[in-house]
Amino acid sequence: MADQEHIEIDTLLDMPAPGRSRTGRAAALARLLHQDCTYLLELYRERESLLSDHTPAGDRIVSLSLSSPDLSSDEQVQLLHSALRKCLGLLECLILREEEEMGELEGEYETVRKGVRDRLGHLLHSTKVLLETEEDVTPDHQCNEEVDGVVGTFGAKMWTYRVLLELIHWANSASQTLHVLHSEREGREDI
Repeated sequence: MADQEHIEIDTLLDMPAPGRSRTGRAAALARLLHQDCTYLLELYRERESLLSDHTPAGDRIVSLSLSSPDLSSDEQVQLLHSALRKCLGLLECLILREEEEMGELEGEYETVRKGVRDRLGHLLHSTKVLLETEEDVTPDHQCNEEVDGVVGTFGAKMWTYRVLLELIHWANSASQTLHVLHSEREGREDI
């Protein structure tokens, strides 16, 4: 499954697809990212079976609002880009924590997690291109206990769960926002 999706991502990003615009490719990439993030959460819940009875509490970790009626689609994509940078930073922290705790493991969870990181990086690059800006695509989050409020092993597991939920939320927001942008630009973009 992962190999086929990497071929799909390469096709989306590198090869000109007849009839597919930059916004169309970015929206498709966001949909694939959302699927990957959802699958990653499923794998995490299987691995951490004790979490099946718990739901993480708290507000959004990344709190930006894309729903203001005064924002244009381009402004929404700009905010989305910032949120995705924060998500990439959180994911980098998650990977760092898990590797410190368990070492580098090989398995489906780790493979999918790496794929999510790569695809999120590609989506950041795609939104940067759409914005036609020099906007940064590096992760935007500092990994430290004070910022994340993580205490103990169970706290770290719940924090990971929350990060994965954030990834799902923002990948879905990206899919929706980029779909709207694609609909607006479809007639104006060179295909």
